[in-house]
Amino acid sequence: MKRFFVLFLLLFGISTSNAQINEIGVFLGGSNYIGDIGNTTYINPKDPAFGLVYKWNRSPRHAYRFSIFHSEITANDADSKVPGRKNRGLAFKNTITELSGGLEFNFFDFNLHQMDQKITPFIYTGVAYSFYDGLFFVGDIAKSDAQHGTVAIPMLVGIKSNITPSLILGVEVGARYSFADDIDGSNPTNENLENLRFGNLLSNDWYMFTGFTLTYTFGEKPCYCFD
Repeated sequence: MKRFFVLFLLLFGISTSNAQINEIGVFLGGSNYIGDIGNTTYINPKDPAFGLVYKWNRSPRHAYRFSIFHSEITANDADSKVPGRKNRGLAFKNTITELSGGLEFNFFDFNLHQMDQKITPFIYTGVAYSFYDGLFFVGDIAKSDAQHGTVAIPMLVGIKSNITPSLILGVEVGARYSFADDIDGSNPTNENLENLRFGNLLSNDWYMFTGFTLTYTFGEKPCYCFD
C-alpha cells in the first residue's frame, strides 16, 4: 500500500508544478462486486472503501483526475436471487487497490475563481490499474494463488458543489470493467488450475465504488487556459 501512496504523491507533484487550481482530498464510501458469485445488483455498496483524490482543474468544464482507492471485495451466493447460485453456496473475499487517471467533465461551468456557490453533475472516465489476489476454489473454499493486476475502465457519474470557498463535496457512483476474470476465483489464470474453472468464462469481472469525496482547493488562480 505504501508504494501506491508514493506513486500518488509523485503524480500530484508533477501536476501541481503547473500554476492551475488544484484539489486534493479523500473518498469515503463502499464497494461491491458483480460477476459469477453472489448478488447481481450493480449499485450495492456493502464493503467499506476509502481513497485519495487529486484534481487539476484545466477549465470550468474539465479536470484531470488521479486517484487511489482501496477496499475489501466480498460476495456470497446466499445473497443472490438466482436459484442456481443459492444452491451452489460459494463465497469469496478479496482486496482491491486501484490507481486511476483520466478526465472529469462538468455538465455546468464550475469556475473556482468565483466565490458564489455552484453545483454541477459530472462524469469521469479514463484508465485504471488494479492489484488483487488471484483466487481459485478447492471445493467451496477460496484460496489465493498470487498477487495479480489488471487494467480496468472506470465509468463514473456524480454531482458536486462547493460548500465553502475552499471545500468541494461530491457524491459519485462508479463502475469498473476489469480485464480480469479471476477476482472471484471463477477463472484462475494458472494453467495447472484450469480444471477448477466455472461460471461464464466469456464475461469479465466488474466492481463498483460508491461514496462521497471531500476535496480542498489550493494554488494560484490564473485565468483558465482552454488550449
